[in-house]
Amino acid sequence: MGWRPDSGRARRARRRAVWRGASAACLLLGALGPDAAHSQTIDVFRPVRDGFLAPQDSPLRRTVVSGLTDAVPTPGLPATPAPTSSAARRNLVPLPGVPAASGASDVGYDSLNRTRKKPRYYPAQARPKPAPGPGTRPSGELTGQLRPTLPPSASANRQPLPPAMAGTVPGQPPRKRLRIDDDPFGAVGDYAGPFLIKGAVELSAGYDSNPARLAKPRGMPAWVIAPEFLAVSNWERHALVADLRGSFTGYGSTLPATMDGGINSAPTTLDRPDFTGHVDGRLDVSRDTSVGAQLRLRAATDNPGSPSVQAGLARYPVYTTLGTTIGIDQRFNRLQISAGATADRTSYQQSKLTDGTMTSNDDRNYNQFGGIGRVSYEVMPGLKPFAEIQGDSRVHDQRVDRSGYQRDSSGGYAKAGTSFEFTRLLTGEVSMGYATRSYVDPRLNRLQGFLTTASLVWSATPLTTARFLSDTQLAETTVAGASGVLVRTYTVQVDHDFRRWLTGIGKFSFGTLDYQGYGRSDRTYSAEGNLVYKMSRNVWVKGTLRYDKLDSNITGAGSSGTVVMVGVRLQN
Repeated sequence: MGWRPDSGRARRARRRAVWRGASAACLLLGALGPDAAHSQTIDVFRPVRDGFLAPQDSPLRRTVVSGLTDAVPTPGLPATPAPTSSAARRNLVPLPGVPAASGASDVGYDSLNRTRKKPRYYPAQARPKPAPGPGTRPSGELTGQLRPTLPPSASANRQPLPPAMAGTVPGQPPRKRLRIDDDPFGAVGDYAGPFLIKGAVELSAGYDSNPARLAKPRGMPAWVIAPEFLAVSNWERHALVADLRGSFTGYGSTLPATMDGGINSAPTTLDRPDFTGHVDGRLDVSRDTSVGAQLRLRAATDNPGSPSVQAGLARYPVYTTLGTTIGIDQRFNRLQISAGATADRTSYQQSKLTDGTMTSNDDRNYNQFGGIGRVSYEVMPGLKPFAEIQGDSRVHDQRVDRSGYQRDSSGGYAKAGTSFEFTRLLTGEVSMGYATRSYVDPRLNRLQGFLTTASLVWSATPLTTARFLSDTQLAETTVAGASGVLVRTYTVQVDHDFRRWLTGIGKFSFGTLDYQGYGRSDRTYSAEGNLVYKMSRNVWVKGTLRYDKLDSNITGAGSSGTVVMVGVRLQN
């Protein structure tokens, strides 16, 4: 066989020659060193120098080491210092091995569409609210504001708060929003177990132009001590409230035993106490059934100028009325029915005369037993009509009084009205009815008349509040021939806050006293003005100016007087 160039032996010889040449070239490059090999690497798919190397391993690529602290110099290029500005840092090429989009924020756009990790917060730390929609700026950014910070007027006249009170401490549990205090200078009180206790005392001194309310005025310096006590329970069910208020009025001098050649109709010593207190309790048997009870005490004297005051007294006799009421309250949806039983005891001290002797007042002592019932229906929220009826019987310790009359009696009243609350501007209760009382002695006429009872509060403005009070009572008397006294009282009071710490109070009262069977009719007028300066929650300064007048159809029974007092109130 001859040699042919396209034969198999020829082809195999050519391949062996090529591999021998390639091997010789590799050995030659290895002998020359890495620099020679490095300078001769060419990739046909990347017709650039060092095409076989990874881009991040290229010696021409600019890199940064150790968090932009030292720049790695590139051979053949001058050294570049590490950038310091944020803009320069953003323009740097990422570190080798750092994946794409690693420089974006945790809440920004990610080109790889990866789920962003949620920020971690401290326990109870406030979470930022998400934006309302795409393209909306966060609530913390300033929109439409020319300057980056708020003007001083936006935070002026505001009391600075520590971070703990403002709730800006990281990780602090959110503080409960405090209720707006209607009376920023009112008493705060102290907690004793489940009870909130508030106490106060008023000390006043001044001058009274006619303390005895005589036809011929005789003035005296006066002073008043008025303590107060209030305790309110804070239970989820049931309730207990104790409200005790009293005063003692003293005078710097005394009256003579005889005036104008006769026995003085007023006591020589005009000092007198006045106390009103009650304790109310409620026991919630079920959701719609409750049992209530009240214990009350009233201690006072006859009013100066009253015909019941005995002539020739050394001081006013003090009377006390101790009573209780026990009742039940049942609710049937909007219908509410209440019923209770009452018991009261009224007793007088012995009268001390100017000559040192004592006289008894047992004929004025009596017991009263009765019952009361009330039915109300809530027509709509804020409007609740009601009807109320009451009956009682009075039994005196002595069957016949000092004038020879039998004062035992029985009577009561019936009235109808409504309680209402209109947008918190006008609230209260108003009712009208008829009261009557019959006596055992046939010589005493029936004591009767229309009665009006009201308690209204009108919030005219946030700074002005008006009140209207009305009351009707059937009172006992020792006047011979008079069956009793029908007493009606009407009071209007307006409170206005000139400042939060300065309050003015105007008060006007009008009353009628009808001595039925005796023919005497009195009218009382009282105008009072108070100015209260609230230094703090614990100390108030108060000034009072009052004018009292009594008009009577009996000659010589009228009187008038002016009272000026300045005092301080201490409360907690």
